Amino acid sequence: MSLVGQKTTTSAMDWEDFKSIISKLERDKDYTYCLLISIGVFTGLRISDILELRFNQFLEGDILILTEKKTKKVRKIKLNEDLIGIIQRVMKKMKVVDSSRYIFLNRYGSKPIDRSWVNVNLKKIFRKYGIHVEGNVSSHMFRKTLGNRVLKLNNYSDQSIILLMELFGHSSYAITKKYLGLREKEVLSVYDSLKL
Repeated sequence: MSLVGQKTTTSAMDWEDFKSIISKLERDKDYTYCLLISIGVFTGLRISDILELRFNQFLEGDILILTEKKTKKVRKIKLNEDLIGIIQRVMKKMKVVDSSRYIFLNRYGSKPIDRSWVNVNLKKIFRKYGIHVEGNVSSHMFRKTLGNRVLKLNNYSDQSIILLMELFGHSSYAITKKYLGLREKEVLSVYDSLKL
């Protein structure tokens, strides 16, 4: 539950900020969050699914197959070669021996880290590196960053919104537009069109 006046929505990261932060996290040996942000943005998975991932799921080819916790739907994700490269490089730096272990282990090494812990740390990381996003910093911005990147690369076409609707598992085009903040931008642009 949010407090009165508290921002509860988040928006996307700028693509250059995304590239910068994962590079800095790897440089500073914060491998967990380097991987978390990279996997989140390149796959568009919800945090509940990201935290359950194991290294070996990224070593078995270029397709990740999993059943989403929220929807119970089987999802196939084509793994970007940049993401595979980041994971392989960071695995070596982390000296991962057991590739069947969770990627995002808690400090006891027994289960994945907690979603609320992730969001608290993301806020600290974004402050540390001076990365600004509109609204609340949370793991949800990973999906929105992917969505906004796809839209931008495809000139905000209707086809890209339809593809994102399927990727995000939304039931309608309108929901996807609202999710990505496009509807609000369209409504606000009406005011700009009122010229003398």
